[in-house]
Formats: sequence, C-alpha cells, structure tokens
Amino acid sequence: MSNAQHPYHPIIYVRGFAATQGEIEETVADPYMGFNIGSTKTRMAWTGDMRRFYFESPLVRLMGDHRYEDVFVDGDDLMAASRADQAVPYRSIVIYRYYDDASKDFGNGKTPAIETFAQGLDQLILRLRDRVCANPNNAMTPADFKVYLVAHSMGGLVCRAFLQNPRLGSAAARAAVDKLFTYATPHNGIDMRIVRNVPGWLSFGDVNNFNRERMAGYMAVPKGDDVSLVTNFPPERVFNLVGTNARDYAVAGGLSSWAAGDASDGLVRIENATTHGLAADGTDVGSPRAFVNRSHSGHYGIVNSEEGYQNLTRFLFGQLRADGILDIDDIMLPEEVQAALDAGKSVKASYQFEVVASVRGAQWQITRREARENSAIFRGYDELFPAAGGARTPDRSKSPHLFSLFLDPTKSVVASGSVSFAFDIKVLVPDYEIDGLLFLKRHYEGGFVYRDLIIVEAFPDAAAKYGWRVFYGAQDVHPGKPGIEATLYPLQGADGYAFDMTIIQDVRPGLTGTLRVEMRPWR
Repeated sequence: MSNAQHPYHPIIYVRGFAATQGEIEETVADPYMGFNIGSTKTRMAWTGDMRRFYFESPLVRLMGDHRYEDVFVDGDDLMAASRADQAVPYRSIVIYRYYDDASKDFGNGKTPAIETFAQGLDQLILRLRDRVCANPNNAMTPADFKVYLVAHSMGGLVCRAFLQNPRLGSAAARAAVDKLFTYATPHNGIDMRIVRNVPGWLSFGDVNNFNRERMAGYMAVPKGDDVSLVTNFPPERVFNLVGTNARDYAVAGGLSSWAAGDASDGLVRIENATTHGLAADGTDVGSPRAFVNRSHSGHYGIVNSEEGYQNLTRFLFGQLRADGILDIDDIMLPEEVQAALDAGKSVKASYQFEVVASVRGAQWQITRREARENSAIFRGYDELFPAAGGARTPDRSKSPHLFSLFLDPTKSVVASGSVSFAFDIKVLVPDYEIDGLLFLKRHYEGGFVYRDLIIVEAFPDAAAKYGWRVFYGAQDVHPGKPGIEATLYPLQGADGYAFDMTIIQDVRPGLTGTLRVEMRPWR
C-alpha cells in the first residue's frame, strides 16, 4: 500500500435502527448519533473497595488516543456544506446521518428504504474522498484513499448492502473501503420467540429489514436460512463484535430481551451476529469475531464499552493477528459410557468449550465465551467424531475456533518490544445420555474435562525466519512468563506461521489433541 497514512484512515460511523418517529427525531438531534455516548460503572479494586470506571466514548477515545477529528465546524457538517475555507483532515470521523431524510425537522418524515441508505453511503464515501484529496496537507490521491466503516446493529446491514450489491454502490467507493467493523449487527436477521424470523409482512418502522427473504434481496445473496454470507468483499476484513448480555437490554420494558432469548444481546441472537464468506482459495471462512458480555445498547451497551473500543482499535490499527484452534484427536468417555457405546447402545454427549482471552497489562478481556453467559462453543460428540463405516475419526472442520485477536505493538510495547496475550480454555464435563437416559454417576456440575491458562509472547526479531520469536507456556508452570520457545512452521496458502501445543490428558474422562495458534501479519 502506497498510502503513507496507513493504518490511520478516515472513519465513517453508521448508526443502528430507529423504529418510531420519536426515535428518529431523537437520533437526528444528536450530531454524533450515539458514537459519543460513554458509560460509568463500578468494579472491585484490588483493595476490595468498589471504584468507578469511566469510559468516555469511542469518539472521545479516538480523538484523544489517535488524534482523530470530527468534521463539524462553525455549526456545519463539512460533508454536507460547501465550505472551501475549511479543509478536511485525513484522520476524520464522519457520521453517516442517513435518518435525516426521515425526520420531520430535516426531511419529509418518511423513512427511505434500506437500499437508499446503502446508495447514500456510496455517495458519502466519494464526497469524503474528494474533500480529503483536495486538502494538500493530506498528500492523498483518489487511488490511494482508504476508509474504515464502523457500524452498529442495522448500520452493519447498510454497509454490507453497499459492499455486496453492485446495484447499490459504485466500484470506486467499494474499492476505497479497507475494513468493516460491526457492533451487534443481525447479519443473519432477527429471530424472536413464537414468530421466529421477523416476518416480511411486518412493515411497522421497517422492521422487515431483518427478514431473511428481504435481506437476501438487498444483500444480493441466495434466499434461504443463511444470509450472513459476505460477497464482493474479503470476509476476513469484516469484524463481528457479538454481545452476550440480554439482561441489561431494557427496550420495550424487557419484552425485546424476553423475545430474543438468553443467548442474545437482548435483540440479536448470538448465532445471528456473525458473518462468513469465501477466502481467496475458495474455502469458506468465518469473519474474525469477539464476544463480550454487553447488551445491544443502553448504559451497559456494546458500543459504549471498553471491550468494544479495544477490539475496534486493534482490528483497525493492529499489526499482528492471532487465532487459536483446538484440534481434538480423542475425547475419552467414562468407562461405563464407553462400555455402553461398545455394546451398541445409543450414546450422546454434548461438549461446551469456554475461552477467555486477554492482553498483557489490561484489566478487561478482549473476548469471553462462557456457558453461564450462553456463549460457549458447542459441539456434539457425533460432530467431533462422526461415525463413518464403523470407525470414528476426527472431523477437523468441526475443530473449535477459540479466538481471533489483533495485537498492536504500540499498545503492548515494553523494553523488548514484545506483544503478549493469554487465554484460559476449559472443556466442560458434558451431560452423558445412554439410550435416552441421563448418566449422572460421578457428575459434579461445573466440572471440566480439560482446563489450562496459556500465555503467548512474541518478540520482533529481524534475524528470525518469520521476523518474530514466539514463546508460550502454561500459567501453572511458567507464571506470567512463558518459557517454551515455539517451533514455527508456515501456514499453507497464507502469509503467516503457526505453532502447536500438544495436549495429553489420558485420565478418563480426558482428551488428547493439539492446540494450534496461527499468527499472521495484519496490514
């Protein structure tokens, strides 16, 4: 990339859904449409005392930490006003005010279709490009101009419609988009109790924008139960931040939270909040994602959270991506359950994989998937080891993908220049079932088949084969300082490298397998 400003590009924030006219008027009355809302909460300090924790808002933090500026000057929005006397800086934060036309104050009070919103985003990107390139201080050409899209809820669908549907965006504007970050976006629609997917005939407030048949149309993807497919844009450059806290979503007096269910953020179900698509080699890959115990919006919402901000800035500005995958060779069943299986009885076991990942020196977690928050990774025994011709061999396509982390040396740097992270992995003891009956002998709720806290530290080293030396270790053996140098090997068909950690726990019920960590340069 010849863009000398990289990785700092203009940011366009695309807000979420407003259903009623009152919500629309409240939305357009805020210049930043919610991106400026912070939060205050309490947490327990190391002394045992409760202290307040202040999160200023993503907007304020981007301005303070990364020197971004807004485009409001003397009461004008430079993206809408003709102000030749005001130059637009490259590190700009632009608010896409797509609800203005639906306001009775600024428009005709009629809400345009989501397709119109997508086309408006196209025009906004081109206007921003022209204004940025007209500023000689930016030293930017249209060919080198790039932009980040950051979106909440339905805003992510607006961005995807623009990127994916050739009718709703120009090739020039799409080519300018470097990355898309989505907070709590219903990428596969909204499902509720009783009615399931929002019906297409429910036109109140344009709620049918979340109907899968309607979504397939404006996303330009095949109709069906899966409209989370990303096309015409690299799926690995879309980040999904998934909320797992339904309890704190107070919209409609808690009715929305009840309807969405516990495995949701109060509006969007966890299973519907992620995307996937075809990689360059034609394989289907999931977009990078993180899970945080935050609700869809509100004082404990996902946008105005420290966890959200840290995932956002590391995805946009980070230099190294790390992924964890657990390849399981065998999960041993209890002796009585194994005997029943050998005797030809029907045996079922469903495993939950919990993972919590954090970066060094931080008092927050970058991603968290736990059974008590209804976000653990779920796999059935038959999924992991399908029966084929009488033999059970591992299905690697079902290997649990534990995390995707983006590391920024400018935030984690110490005297050595290393970056470091840790992840706590736990495989819970399942509920075994033999011929339809629960097997609870020696069962203790909350027990685990396997658990370990792994620390990984990477040191930049120009003399090393991949430019980094990587060390790892278990917390109980190498507390706070990993002591095993990893043997790195190249990733097949990709720029990057990986290393393996062998897991052998042969006491029943135990498991054997390989914990694989893949690391890629993130440009």
